[in-house]
Amino acid sequence: MSQTSILIWIVAIAAIAGVIARPFRLPEAIWAVGGALLLVLARLIPLGDALRAVGKGIDVYLFLAGMMLLSEVARREGLFDWVATYAVNAGRGSPKRLFLLVYAVGVVVTTFLSNDATAVVLTPAVFAATRKAKVAPLPFLLICAFIANAASFVLPISNPANLVLYADRTPELADWLARFAFPSLMSIVATFAALRFVERGELEGSYESDIVQPALSPGGWTAFAGIVLTAIALLIVSSFGMPLGLPTAIMGGLTMLGVLLRDRASPWPMLREISWSVILLVAGLFVLVEALARTGLIAVLASLLQAGAKHSVNMTATAAGAAIALAGNLTNNLPSGLVASLTLAQAHVAQRITDALLIGVDLGPNLSITGSLATILWLLAIRREGETVTFRQFFKVGAVVMPPALLLALGARLLVS
Repeated sequence: MSQTSILIWIVAIAAIAGVIARPFRLPEAIWAVGGALLLVLARLIPLGDALRAVGKGIDVYLFLAGMMLLSEVARREGLFDWVATYAVNAGRGSPKRLFLLVYAVGVVVTTFLSNDATAVVLTPAVFAATRKAKVAPLPFLLICAFIANAASFVLPISNPANLVLYADRTPELADWLARFAFPSLMSIVATFAALRFVERGELEGSYESDIVQPALSPGGWTAFAGIVLTAIALLIVSSFGMPLGLPTAIMGGLTMLGVLLRDRASPWPMLREISWSVILLVAGLFVLVEALARTGLIAVLASLLQAGAKHSVNMTATAAGAAIALAGNLTNNLPSGLVASLTLAQAHVAQRITDALLIGVDLGPNLSITGSLATILWLLAIRREGETVTFRQFFKVGAVVMPPALLLALGARLLVS
């Protein structure tokens, strides 16, 4: 390995470690962007290549911007409080019933709006529900984090990483469901069972229900309509194999504009509340991955896949899915999905291996708090509400929840081959 390659690995590892550990409690984005800038300033990667790497994430940035706009509008217009009261009353005083209800809603939101929507739209509503019910919020907030990844391969639109990995090779919807419906079911059920087991002690007793349902303001109805129409738009756009970022950004912008025009309000207070730094975080990670690819990483990985496939496709699929599941927790699943996509373009291996890599990219991040963009967004959302979870706390739960779900989903995919 050349000296340049060694230096790239050192910078990338240090930057990723900073994202995970957050030394000095600095935001995750600072470490990712700092690492990317250091690579450029040290001439370890040409500026042009770094900019092209940033450009690869444009669709993701637009998607995130749209979802964060929708979330902020919904929060400010009281939609989350309205939904929270409904959920608390539907739980009829049982934390166990409320747990199941929140999980079911999380599956629906992730499936039709994406895992990032679960993080930025559902999480504040769940926090509001636990506040009204006066129950410990963390068991219910963890649902949002884990289902965001566990249900993220039900449909192509359920996770931006799906579109990153498949690029222009995304299967048609009927083919997708044939390959991923059963693995998704295994992932969702196994995640629920494990998470319910881990949090069983927090779900005893009862809470006060029958809370008076507040009236939803016109702005709240506008936010609700915007979210529903966004889900419909994403399904339509996805069916034509088109990028999802721009439509999501447009829908988020139109929803915000509708509320602002009605209230004759300035957009700046709303825009200031959005965590725009997450876009910088993703951009920095894309540059780090681009630099690692220059060290010959893609060629090595492609050779390993080809050699393994010649020996046993099923064993290689399982090993590859498990390996990228672990790797995604070190680099975040969007960049690791990009690495997998580039590797697959060179390797030309069986479809089962490709699909196993997708399952690993989507589900593997349930092991750690920095494994997926959705989980990082979730962390930012709960910090905003005064709650926090450390890397160690999340890992203790993830170590119980993720492995069985991953193994069952990978096994299910091989059964439907």
